[in-house]
Amino acid sequence: MSSQPHIVLPWVVHRTRLPLLSLRCADCPSETATTGDGRFRVNANRRLLDVWLLVRCASCERTSKLTVHERVPVGSLDPAELGGYHANDPELVASRLLDPLLARRNRFTLDWTGAWRLASSTVPLDEPWPVTVEVVFEDPVPVRPDRLIAQGLGLSRRETLRRIKCDVPLRRARSAGFAFTVMPGE
Repeated sequence: MSSQPHIVLPWVVHRTRLPLLSLRCADCPSETATTGDGRFRVNANRRLLDVWLLVRCASCERTSKLTVHERVPVGSLDPAELGGYHANDPELVASRLLDPLLARRNRFTLDWTGAWRLASSTVPLDEPWPVTVEVVFEDPVPVRPDRLIAQGLGLSRRETLRRIKCDVPLRRARSAGFAFTVMPGE
């Protein structure tokens, strides 16, 4: 058994707002759109429903529709989910927007710039023993671990790569939790 103290610190990545969408506008050269207040449009055609998420161009304010459901029987949707579409439930807006299948079907990507923050505890960098940090993501925010760690520790990315031992590749974007160890300085 080791006589060195073992320190484990939690870090949490929070979403501060919904991300912007990288989506080409039909009216202007802009490729950025926002969900605004987050509204759905539900259209019934006999016993079939169409559900769209409305998005607005960040430049010209043109409204476009992202297909959520297309020609689905009314009975195939959960009544609570259908009620959420009618009530423009913000949690339902977020879950649909973050769904990778919706992004693929509607040919857009998410721009997370400025849409997240890191809640971190202070890591003692001058300790003579390693410190372990566990990172948890509340939402699937894609961020490179080396950038996240450098921001949280206040180190350069080069120094971060030198002092960090991690169980995941540091230069590849992740949106799931991981842990790393800060090695003592030399």
